[in-house]
Amino acid sequence: MAEWRHPQDPDEELFAAELPTVASEITDEQRVERMRDELATGFERMRGVERAVAVFGSSRTREGHPTYDLSRSVGRALGAAGFTVITGGGPGAMEAANRGARDAGARSVGLTIDLPKAEPPNPYIDLRLDFHYFFARKVMFVRYSGAFVVLPGGFGTLDELFEALTLIQTGKIRFFPVVLVGSEFWCDLVDWLRDRLLAEGTISQSDVDLVQVTDSPDDVVAICRAAADRQWAA
Repeated sequence: MAEWRHPQDPDEELFAAELPTVASEITDEQRVERMRDELATGFERMRGVERAVAVFGSSRTREGHPTYDLSRSVGRALGAAGFTVITGGGPGAMEAANRGARDAGARSVGLTIDLPKAEPPNPYIDLRLDFHYFFARKVMFVRYSGAFVVLPGGFGTLDELFEALTLIQTGKIRFFPVVLVGSEFWCDLVDWLRDRLLAEGTISQSDVDLVQVTDSPDDVVAICRAAADRQWAA
């Protein structure tokens, strides 16, 4: 018989509430109130964040790795161009992007998430928001950024990448670029999108074209600046 236990965090408490092995500690009404409060706090504290770019990448990328240096350069270039840089607030590529924004004197935002084994937030954040629910955090990323810049990463990075692509594909957001930085890392994924999904007819050529790949921080800035000008003129 499985061992009964308390949930590790609010997401597990929500998703496993019907399972007999995980304690259900609050009512659905209380869950809804928690969600409402988390969204309301996010909207309140993020008010005034404009012309921002979200940068994603692996928390496991350590200082001294070429991807860390690239992420820091991207953050610095975006900051120098007048963008606020938003990350997940953790270590690795997220830290590097926040650090780059700090190098440029730009605003640096970190949206952290409550995880059972979460690492401390990085020290290069000017505005930090802590989230219990992944979905509430995702709302803040999309609402307050005008582009997603995606460096090499794992499941979490891919989750954010395909979340954005789905929202663009379905028309929920417009003029919203998705930039993959690190062509060697991303080339096989782009080939798979084209050779498998497009070939099988599960996506269209216009869906493939939603993804832009570069190795240049200057290209990232140019793409994000063009999108921001279009968004604010729309």
